[in-house]
Amino acid sequence: MATKEAKTEEFAVIETGGKQYMVAAGDVVDVELLGGDLKEGDKVEFDKVLLVDNGKDTTIGTPYIDGAKVKATFQKETKGKKISIIRFQAKSNRDRKLGHRQHYAQVKIESLG
Repeated sequence: MATKEAKTEEFAVIETGGKQYMVAAGDVVDVELLGGDLKEGDKVEFDKVLLVDNGKDTTIGTPYIDGAKVKATFQKETKGKKISIIRFQAKSNRDRKLGHRQHYAQVKIESLG
């Protein structure tokens, strides 16, 4: 889900939407939908930072690092790949097909800290 533009040694692990993401400055990441009415270019701040590594030192939170924030810019809202769910019960002429596409928020990571 993440695409890297430039190779840097500095990265962080953030938590949002119940999931954890490893991010670096310049990454474009699809995360679970963020609350609120966001428009393209709005600034987003992730304060649940679990780990920060700058290439020399690693800081690990218990569970989060106090004062650490990852700043990002909201780009757009996207949908994931369609998932088909099929329920079938043998010998009773029962079947059901459902589809689901997960909504994501695409953000570009600006800075770690």
